[in-house]
Amino acid sequence: MKVRECQPCTACCDGWVQITVKGCEAYPGKPCPHSTGTGCDDYLNRPVNPCQTFECAWVKKGSKLPGNFRPDKSGALVIDSAFNWQGVAVDVAVPVGREIPQKTLKWLMNYAEKNMRPLVYQQQDPQSKGIEKSPLTLAYGPPAFQQWVLEQQKLGVPLW
Repeated sequence: MKVRECQPCTACCDGWVQITVKGCEAYPGKPCPHSTGTGCDDYLNRPVNPCQTFECAWVKKGSKLPGNFRPDKSGALVIDSAFNWQGVAVDVAVPVGREIPQKTLKWLMNYAEKNMRPLVYQQQDPQSKGIEKSPLTLAYGPPAFQQWVLEQQKLGVPLW
């Protein structure tokens, strides 16, 4: 299998995944201050966590995502096995933009069903005009999983 390279995608650095790098927050609408839009201006000195340890599912060795699912092309950044629910790996997808395109979301949902892997995904609130720091978090999978995600949100417990 060919090794997939991140560049020129910088979705993880551009704030679509909420991270803190060297004390600076990055979140939807606010990229990491070190992101140039084509890479990192301090790549050789990037911290281990979150930068070096972050694993985009598209780049990961043995990725199950199709070749055209690079986040900047598919509109979704996927983190596989982001956490577990009742001993089952849960995948997370965040939009690269306001929302995950329907074609991409449909593929992710089909994959979730076929492989019995619950999915958590985010979308910007359709009622808001801009990009919100905390997008809506939605669950796809068994009703008990969906209920559990809602309960965690009500308690303010981060899922990943």
